[in-house]
Amino acid sequence: MFASRGFRLASLFACVFMTMSMVTVDQAEARRGGSFGSRGSRTFQTAPATPTSPNVTAPVQRSTTPAQPSSATPRANTAQTRQNSFLGGFGGSLMRGLFLGGLLGLLFGGGLGGFAGFLGLIVQLLLIFFVVRLVMGFMARRSAHATAGGPPLDGNNFSFARESAAPRQAQGSGYGSRSSKPRSPDEIGTTQQDLDRFEELLREVQDAYGREDYETIRRVATPEMMSYLSEELGQNASNGLRNEVSDVHLLQGDVSESWREGSKDYATAAMRYSSIDVTRERASGQVVSGDAERPSETTELWTFVRERGGDWKLSAIQEA
Repeated sequence: MFASRGFRLASLFACVFMTMSMVTVDQAEARRGGSFGSRGSRTFQTAPATPTSPNVTAPVQRSTTPAQPSSATPRANTAQTRQNSFLGGFGGSLMRGLFLGGLLGLLFGGGLGGFAGFLGLIVQLLLIFFVVRLVMGFMARRSAHATAGGPPLDGNNFSFARESAAPRQAQGSGYGSRSSKPRSPDEIGTTQQDLDRFEELLREVQDAYGREDYETIRRVATPEMMSYLSEELGQNASNGLRNEVSDVHLLQGDVSESWREGSKDYATAAMRYSSIDVTRERASGQVVSGDAERPSETTELWTFVRERGGDWKLSAIQEA
């Protein structure tokens, strides 16, 4: 039969694997969290590390911002591809042609002829291999030298606070003191007023999410973020659950980067905060996850956006 036992077992294994993958994706999408939103042209770029978030930040997973291909990466990869794929280019075609020609000569009694001819073919192939490899290596080095840029810039780690004031404590502002020589670009000139507003938005968004206050979320977040947060709240409601977030306190925070795009200002801030975060059954009020008595700590990168002269709004959340 066409469907042999081995074929049937392989098909069954594939079906089980696909089913488990779909279940995993569904659970990952249904839970609260993840990285989503828009950071403008930097949406799919890794945000610079900070003392608050020293590890590599998870990239944005869901966004309506189209991915922008990099123009520098293909050139660099081209030079490497030319060097590493010798047998797939001109040299490979030449060697395969000579090799096939020699074999045909051996089979039909012409060309190289006999065992001595075959040894001659091997010698020719080796010579051609080394010559073409040297030529391709020379061309790859020239191409790499032509496309090489300047040395990479230093890391982007800095924080802000009032220059004339001491660092604020955890229950106040969690932002550290300003570095005398910040190594990261602060294109928009982030002020202490901006940082205080970021802290306020952290509390407002979390509080509105826990109360399922759609009107407040619409006021303090972009339409895209509103849609994602509303989707999560709707999923909880359809599952008979309610996520309550309260007692939010910023413990530490610093700015990862800030920049301008047209008439918009963007700022990404790493924030470590504590909160009472529990999920309850809507009908009984029973806690199904989280601790209603002890606060938990979370570190995330929040990106805020504003029209020039307007109010800041939440634009993206990334897990740290």
